[in-house]
Amino acid sequence: MHSLYVSSDSVLIPKKWMSEVDMRMALVVDDHPIIRATVKMVLKQENFEGVTECDNGIDAVQLARQIVPDLVVLDISMPGLDGLEVTRRIVDLKLSARILVLTSLEPSLYLKRCINAGAAGFISKIDEIDDLRRAVKVLMSGYTYFPNINISSVRRSDAEMNEVRVIDSLSNRELTILKYLACGRSNKEIGEIMLLSNKTISTYKIRLMERFEVTSIVSLAEVAKRNSIV
Repeated sequence: MHSLYVSSDSVLIPKKWMSEVDMRMALVVDDHPIIRATVKMVLKQENFEGVTECDNGIDAVQLARQIVPDLVVLDISMPGLDGLEVTRRIVDLKLSARILVLTSLEPSLYLKRCINAGAAGFISKIDEIDDLRRAVKVLMSGYTYFPNINISSVRRSDAEMNEVRVIDSLSNRELTILKYLACGRSNKEIGEIMLLSNKTISTYKIRLMERFEVTSIVSLAEVAKRNSIV
């Protein structure tokens, strides 16, 4: 059941008032305060009267239920649930929210996954503020916003092409764990971030090493770096 209130910054507003003031609500989800502040500034300039923010995926899903936002701007990498899982859960809630992914991760690896999860737009954190503003306007006009992905024309070796095929076949959870392992996170740290047991992370690690046919975490990290996962 949806809450009878929506949040405008830190203030809860009864939903029955919304039709009178025609408020546009947004939810910003990122574990970096500076990113949240920047996105919030842009949304205020685009006439979003209520902008709620949080720094993790679990709170994001709960807040989406409560405030029923018109727009959700979220990162992929964050504590708890990642952005792909948050997107799927918000879509499953049958809300009318438009979801814009704002991330520093490689588009060629994640764009298709975002589309499959139900996102309506994708933008990189290295893009200009005006690009973010444009993406917001496009989504709120009822359209989708996805950048063109420049695929390298450089011929890759058979071994490299095999790595690409394996990466494409990974689940979102496997890809996230691979990224964390390549960044030097321990099984315990990854488990705490993803709310999984140490044993589960260990099982995924072994499975990843088998699929990429490597025998060490160092080699696994090299695969991730070679393919712009980190």
